[in-house]
Amino acid sequence: MVLVGHSWGGTVITEAGNDDKVKSLVYVAAFAPDNGQSVNDLVKGLPAPAWASDLQKDSGGFLTLSEEGIIHEFASDLPVAQARIVAAKQGPLFGGALDDKVTQAAWHSKPTWFVITGKDHMIDPRLQASMAKQMGATVVKVDASHVAMISQPEKVAAAIIAAAEKSKQ
Repeated sequence: MVLVGHSWGGTVITEAGNDDKVKSLVYVAAFAPDNGQSVNDLVKGLPAPAWASDLQKDSGGFLTLSEEGIIHEFASDLPVAQARIVAAKQGPLFGGALDDKVTQAAWHSKPTWFVITGKDHMIDPRLQASMAKQMGATVVKVDASHVAMISQPEKVAAAIIAAAEKSKQ
């Protein structure tokens, strides 16, 4: 089984990937914390991104991006009409999840791929490259926004297929 994580979902596969059924991991414009790290630990000390002012927090602590934030920062390489659909369908993220620390990072023991998105405004491509290097990941570079799986699905699918084929060997 190949686990694929996007954005904060990279944190999820970093921990869930420890299951014996998981043979490889694919990070797509994702966070990849190490043992004892959270997403907030990864970005601590970095300048606030432009999209931070577009982040909205509700009374329950759930985060969403404004439509403008989706159009201009999250999905900037999609046609505006398609980006508006992404904005309308986005699921909120519980803000407290960004403080959850990984216990055991599966990428230490599983083959890993990292799709680095070169036009990403959400997770700086330099941070993505740094995480990929630390992991020893096979890197696939895509000239795309944070949503490469929508704007360039063939390239993202190719990385996932490569991970699946390698895990069969």
